[in-house]
Amino acid sequence: MSDLGPSPTAVGQPVSSGTATGAREVSTRLPLPATVRLDSVVWLYVIPIAAIHLAALTAFIPWLFSWTGLALAVLGVPFYGLGITLGYHRLLAHRSLTVPKWLEHGFALFAQCSLQDTPAKWVTVHRMHHVFSDEQPDPHSPLVNFLWGHFNWLFYQNTATRTIGSMQKYAHDILQDPFYMRLEKSCLGPAVYLAHLLLYPIIGAVTGWMTTGTGMGALQFSLSLFVWGGLVRTVLGWHATWSVNSLTHLFGYRNYETNEGSRNNWFVALVAVGEGWHNNHHSDPAAASVWHRWWEFDPTYCVIFLLERLGLATKVIESKTARRARRRRGVRKVEQPVALGQSSEVVFVDLPTPPEPHRAVRRRNRDDGGRSG
Repeated sequence: MSDLGPSPTAVGQPVSSGTATGAREVSTRLPLPATVRLDSVVWLYVIPIAAIHLAALTAFIPWLFSWTGLALAVLGVPFYGLGITLGYHRLLAHRSLTVPKWLEHGFALFAQCSLQDTPAKWVTVHRMHHVFSDEQPDPHSPLVNFLWGHFNWLFYQNTATRTIGSMQKYAHDILQDPFYMRLEKSCLGPAVYLAHLLLYPIIGAVTGWMTTGTGMGALQFSLSLFVWGGLVRTVLGWHATWSVNSLTHLFGYRNYETNEGSRNNWFVALVAVGEGWHNNHHSDPAAASVWHRWWEFDPTYCVIFLLERLGLATKVIESKTARRARRRRGVRKVEQPVALGQSSEVVFVDLPTPPEPHRAVRRRNRDDGGRSG
């Protein structure tokens, strides 16, 4: 069983005390990925993202404010964020743990409440990011510019990430599941988001009527919960996730020598349920935990730890150091991480000590006839 808390020893190549904030030489500026088409706007993303941002601005109307709405917005970010950080990221993208299929699918459905695309598309982009992190093919490196890494990358067609071929290459294991294929082929994801969004005004109207006894009171509380608990929380959740792509590759400190610009950023860790310890993650992507120093609190791993205690999570991948120690002692707690889908694209499920995996993946992809999807 996994230990709750930081690993007693380092899990990658530690950065020496003289270079704790340094890194290997990476480009300070990158061109756009060659597969991006600036003449092809993805309106399917632009319209809902812009509309929800504009609608969320109604939160500045004083009549729509309520302390309950504010609390739902603030607490909703980490609550719904677990669908992304645990469900999409550690469970599906890295296979850092195994849960029953009903629970895995439940996390995937829960992630739809954050409106962050389908599982296969999300996993494709994230796995490609690990293969080409902070190099030109990286789908969302902030070394192009900050806004590109934060959200502009979503708005333009990228033939390396948004094609059937790219999803077959980077998310083959996801597409083999009929449930995830259904999410790709239907509007089930947006329907789940809209259904959960409508719960806020319904609950607000009932509660407002019961507490005020007036139609106006019911309307005010209904709209307050809808705007704050639904719209504002959605926007905050987006920016929390996007900050992992942008801020944690520009600002923060480094525990490990990795061959990209990942950083540990306490602010992003706070708003993104522990995902801000990004340098820790890049040093050991397979591990279920990014809690490497005592202050690097990882709430997502705490939930994984609880699921393991309850018997709902198995094969929880420990830190690289713990895995090596068990191998030296001849003890195998869990199965070794195996390749997912097509082996040439998914070595990052259990990356060896950096920078070896990066070069290995690239060599294998060249052997297969190309680097991108």
